[in-house]
Amino acid sequence: MAIVMSTPDVDGLARVTGALRDWQADDAPAHLHPGDVGWFWRYGAAATAAAVRTWSRDGRVLAAGLRDGATLLRLTTAPDARRDEELALRLASDLTDPDRGVLPAGRVNVEAPADALLQDLLAERGWDTDEPWQPSSRDLTAPVEDPGLRVEAIGPDRAHERTAVQRAAFTSSTFTDERWRAMASGPLHADARCLVGYDEHGVPVAAVTVWSAGPGRPGLIEPMGVHRDHRGHGYGRAITVAAAAALRELGASSAVVSTPSANHAAVATYRSAGFRDRPEVRDRYRAG
Repeated sequence: MAIVMSTPDVDGLARVTGALRDWQADDAPAHLHPGDVGWFWRYGAAATAAAVRTWSRDGRVLAAGLRDGATLLRLTTAPDARRDEELALRLASDLTDPDRGVLPAGRVNVEAPADALLQDLLAERGWDTDEPWQPSSRDLTAPVEDPGLRVEAIGPDRAHERTAVQRAAFTSSTFTDERWRAMASGPLHADARCLVGYDEHGVPVAAVTVWSAGPGRPGLIEPMGVHRDHRGHGYGRAITVAAAAALRELGASSAVVSTPSANHAAVATYRSAGFRDRPEVRDRYRAG
């Protein structure tokens, strides 16, 4: 049967995130994680469903993408479908043609696994590579050291602390208490933890959200931030170590995170927290 592209309804998101869980592996290239969908859920269930695209054959999901903003599609495939020619050709056509409704006209970006045949087909169609990102991971086989900072998992009663640190860490952040509640209402949040770190005076100084993909699979750190007024004290390393410990408690085999390679401070923070660099990745972009 032919490849079928579709946009799931809210109920259909469970099938998509289930596939994403199954596709996670410690030796896989950096790619879309169910936690990415969980983090997007802060915009609500309906918006999340509308941002997702799937490509299926014979009822099996072979590829899934998340429209993360107006011009970026974060895409991955089943591990055994990375070099599937029929799938890659359909994906390349759908992503290149604005009339297909996946990406608009103008400059757009696609994040896809580095070993996917799609990368070659997009290059043949004139898509260039964008700035590099640095994925990194930490093995969680052994117990994680004490972070050296008081870190607590927070719920609805202290969501305001989590959102306030996020906004103070990222000037463009729109993470509000309402959006935290929307995120927490989603089914993926059951396998997530929001952590806040406090200095010796009890002031919230750093925060992170971690997402499990299930026991024995890599867990995701997305996002992590340090309050702009409290940088330079090692709080980023501390909250990242705490994030790794939380993922280990959730049964994750490793912790993964990705940041722009040009963000040298973030790259150094993850290295100091025991994360090892993995091969850099680059989006493909179409100039328009």
